[in-house]
Amino acid sequence: MLKDSPTSTIKRLPFWLKQDIPDTKKISKMRKLLDTTGLHTVCEEAHCPNIGECWQRSVATLMILGDTCTRECRFCAVRHGRPGGINPNEPKNVALAVKKLGLRYVVITSVTRDDLEDQGASQFVQTIQEVRSINPSTKIEVLIPDFMGRPEVLKTMAEAKPDVIGHNMETVARLFPFVRPRAEYRRSLGVLKRIKEWNASIFLKSGFMVGLGEDIQEILGLMRDLLAVGCDILTVGQYLAPSRSQRHCRVKRYVPPEEFDEYKRIALQMGFRHVMSSPLTRSSFFAEEGYAACLENLSYQR
Repeated sequence: MLKDSPTSTIKRLPFWLKQDIPDTKKISKMRKLLDTTGLHTVCEEAHCPNIGECWQRSVATLMILGDTCTRECRFCAVRHGRPGGINPNEPKNVALAVKKLGLRYVVITSVTRDDLEDQGASQFVQTIQEVRSINPSTKIEVLIPDFMGRPEVLKTMAEAKPDVIGHNMETVARLFPFVRPRAEYRRSLGVLKRIKEWNASIFLKSGFMVGLGEDIQEILGLMRDLLAVGCDILTVGQYLAPSRSQRHCRVKRYVPPEEFDEYKRIALQMGFRHVMSSPLTRSSFFAEEGYAACLENLSYQR
């Protein structure tokens, strides 16, 4: 049984967060390919610790709507400020990049664009359409912002019918105002709930970080809330501070691997279709496997 543990006094990263050196030739090849597309990846912008492992497998999460976010979440490495204009060619460029990279499964995400009339939803929809047009066999997962919780905007996302729609909670309810000061816990749950109501065939995905000061009961409460709105896929990972800046949250605790195993066991027992839970898990990590597991689960139920 999980128990609350005291705040860690570890100053250095524990051994379970250290990774093997990736194949630099494969990484270099992937970087060159991505450079030719002119697109941003969340792998780089968010300082993802799995960039080496994913890129050597020719997997990347593409980021649309620029590289500047209108919000300033305290866990995130993506820069914030006043974004530039929207590139009308971006949806087609993404589709061509998917083809060039030979992706069977693509994850598309974005910065938050509260400055736009529809918060950027139409760019998502056009991107999904272009990817489908040029790569009809490629499965599409989108990781979306909250779009201010606007029902009509969320409906357009559901009607675009990507295979998976993800929206991350990131943390427990109590810490939401501190970690995500311009977001709302109930609003984010509502994003997932409305999409499932409008299109039950879409697999819903969400994730959160641990190590920010949450306790076990809060984690279990978050899991129950996600299940209640129809979440199918859950990811749980260790929070790592992007910098030493005061604007970023400090790591309160490095959670050992065995606790992540327990989170997974509990979440699966609760009823999630698929769970990825480990110190280095991120929302797009082995995303295709999560989708495949949901399909298998659905087939088994039938």
